[in-house]
Amino acid sequence: MGPDGGGVGGVIGALVYGALAVVALRLVLSYKSAAHALRRAWRWADEWAQAYQYYEVPLLAGDGGGAENPLFRKVAAYVASLPSLEDADAACVLSSAAKSNDFALQLGPGHTARDAFLGARLAWTNAGDGRLVLRVRRHDRTRVLRPYLQHLESVADEMEARRREMRLYANATGDCAPRWTSAPFTHPATLDTVAMDPDLKARVRADLESFLKGRAYYHRLGRVWRRSYLLYGAPGTGKSTFAAAMARFLGYDVYDIDLSRGGCDDLRALLLDTTPRSLILVEDLDRYLRGGSGNGDGETAAARTARVLSFMDGLSSCCGEERVMVFTMSGGKDGVDPAVLRPGRLDVHIHFTMCDFEGFKALASNYLGLKDHKLYPQVEEGFHAGARLSPAELGEIMLANRGSPSRALRTVISALQHVAPSPSSAQPQRTSTAARPPRLTSRLSGHLDGASAAASEDASAAEHSPRGGGGGGGGFAKDAPIREIKKLYGLIKYRSRKDAGVVPVDDSAASPNGRGSDVSSEKDR
Repeated sequence: MGPDGGGVGGVIGALVYGALAVVALRLVLSYKSAAHALRRAWRWADEWAQAYQYYEVPLLAGDGGGAENPLFRKVAAYVASLPSLEDADAACVLSSAAKSNDFALQLGPGHTARDAFLGARLAWTNAGDGRLVLRVRRHDRTRVLRPYLQHLESVADEMEARRREMRLYANATGDCAPRWTSAPFTHPATLDTVAMDPDLKARVRADLESFLKGRAYYHRLGRVWRRSYLLYGAPGTGKSTFAAAMARFLGYDVYDIDLSRGGCDDLRALLLDTTPRSLILVEDLDRYLRGGSGNGDGETAAARTARVLSFMDGLSSCCGEERVMVFTMSGGKDGVDPAVLRPGRLDVHIHFTMCDFEGFKALASNYLGLKDHKLYPQVEEGFHAGARLSPAELGEIMLANRGSPSRALRTVISALQHVAPSPSSAQPQRTSTAARPPRLTSRLSGHLDGASAAASEDASAAEHSPRGGGGGGGGFAKDAPIREIKKLYGLIKYRSRKDAGVVPVDDSAASPNGRGSDVSSEKDR
């Protein structure tokens, strides 16, 4: 072979090796595509080997000329929310007319989205002629079909409730029949933004979630599907805001009932006019029960209590399903009829207190975007000194100084110093405390009171007084060694025997604390 033939063969070999290298590199770079192709081949083989049952969900009921099938709308909404829709071969992209930048996917005609439920694999296919087809393995249909459709309906209902506009209703007067006026509910409060003890917030959230999922449970117990909450605490502690956050979490309309509006408004009739999936809000319940509404209707406290009890658990309340009732009180529970507060009428009691340091940090995170700050130790010191501010006061300070977090924190520190209890009011005034150890004084003031504290302090002063001093005129301490008494007794007796004709010394006089005679008698015996 000549030199020209060898050169041509080398070039061909290089080209072949280069092509193989390119192919290998392409396979390595596109391993995801290869894995996807393998998965599709395996899925096709598995589907070919299985026996399936198909269920059609038509858009129109009957033979096509009837009304719209409600299940079709729910299935379409549920399928549009499946994560597997993003991996489908084709999908339609839709935008919302109500909200800008709000896009949604919809299953394209002739394509499939997969789902899983209770360990079974299911698939939805858009047939393209107003039909959605559910495919389920034949050996899973009896176990899965009915629970799956119930799950689908509940998810679709929840999605629809969250998408719809929430309304705020208030009872109005003017006619003899009760009526409601409404407006859009736009309160932005959520459970995440409410300043509250994290553990308590988590328990309330779990209770609300259990209520949302508890229809079958309540019905199995024979109880009406409703829940009632009592929010009580000082004004400005966030009760109304928390009620709004509860409504936002549940996705319920809010019915705000003003008990001070008398006339022909009957509370039970008002409750009958509410809709399911609603939160019934009654504020300042204690003020109404005590006759502080100021409406001048002349109604007695007993009549008010009876009216509220009838509203809470009367026969008409059994007509209301899926309702949450929230009552607020601006004071404590003292003075309120226990019949109003008992479980069944008010199931969950939540006490709203003034803010501590943890609540302050939650508010600072929401209002100022702070997680930590160099002034936090001073703020914490103010709270530890016993100062307390309401969430409303702290929120107003932070809102007014939101442009400067440092100025907001300094204002909070000044407010805490202004409301902090003074040392004189924290501990009662005492006399002659210089001779007492401060630790002992603090302990007494913390654990004793009244005459018991005074007696204990006197005993403490006697214990800490030096020997030979005090008001006893040079008497011994009660814990003096007995041998010192014996020595003194022996000396006195010796002198009395030495001086003949002298009256013997009285043992009790020799011992001012009155214990000498006792010791003498013991020695004689």
